[in-house]
Order: sequence, then C-alpha cells, then structure tokens
Amino acid sequence: MTMELDHLVVGAATLEAGVAWCERVLGVTPGPGGKHALMGTHNRLLNISGPLHPRCYLEIIAIDPDAPAPGRTRWFDLDLPALREHLAQGPGLIHWVARVPNLDAALAYWRGEGVDAGEPVEASRGALHWRIALRADGRRLRREALPVLIEWGEAHPTDGMPDLGVHLLGFDARDGLKARLATPRGEVELEVMG
Repeated sequence: MTMELDHLVVGAATLEAGVAWCERVLGVTPGPGGKHALMGTHNRLLNISGPLHPRCYLEIIAIDPDAPAPGRTRWFDLDLPALREHLAQGPGLIHWVARVPNLDAALAYWRGEGVDAGEPVEASRGALHWRIALRADGRRLRREALPVLIEWGEAHPTDGMPDLGVHLLGFDARDGLKARLATPRGEVELEVMG
C-alpha cells in the first residue's frame, strides 16, 4: 500500500497555547487554519516540507470553545481525559496523518490485515476538499504505529503556504512517533505524548 507522510499533528489545550508553543519551540508563528464543524475543533498550519517530505505540514489542533459539541467523539483522542491532562501541561506531538491516492483501497487493505482505521468521511474548507478515515471512537492507532489516512482532492494545504524556514529532516513512527525539524532555533526533535 502506498502512503506518504502528509502532516504531523500537535495537540493543544487551546489554539493560543499551540501558537505560543510554536513560536517558543520552532521560532515561527504558524499560518492560519480553520474550523472543523464536524469535530468541534480548529487549527493553525505550518509548512514543514523538505526534500524528503514534500507537501508536508504541521497542524496545531485544539477543541474550539466556540463550537457546539460535535455529537461524536473527536479525532486524535482529543476527548480522552488522559490526553487532555497532558495537553493542559502544554502542547505536544500527538499523531500523524498519511496521504494515500485511494482511501477506499487503503482502508480495504488494512481491514484485510485486521486493522480498523475507520470509515471515509468527506470534508472541505474553502478550495480544499479531502476524504479522511475516521473511527467512531476517535482512537489513534498508536499500538499499531499507524496514521490516520487522508485522500486530498486537487488542492493541498501546502500549495498556498509560505516557507517560514522550518523543514522536516526525519520522521520515525516505528518505535514511538518522533520527528526532527530544522528551525530558526536550530534542530528540534518532537516526540509523541499522551
């Protein structure tokens, strides 16, 4: 099955805390993002594309206090009390998302391997259209070291993002999620939390 790293997910108790973390740790202010009505979350985005990982970005995500309850479990375990306690101590890397050319085929392949990665859900924001695999329980596939799967339409978020000098140097999901980034503050390593 073909898949590529699409984006890293940094969770935060509030979006403001996530922006402050990005400025402090990575030395840049993330660009705008948007709201996810389906999940009651909102985000900010940062282009981290590099030669080894083209069209790659970092997403800072938090529960949107102004959004109504989504009526379903939020993605990336954001409703789990244990993760919320971790995020109350400060933002951190919580998961990763991989893009695939055909989401239905990828999910069928994983089902054949005994992995429930969820069902495809259509989503859009402005010119962006995507299909993402969502589990009803919102659980990250951490024990399996597997990402959330996404299939993009023609446009990708990085197409319109400036290069702010942060680039992904290395990424490993086999022995616990880790990412190395070149930043204006020097090399930074992020490791999964919660």
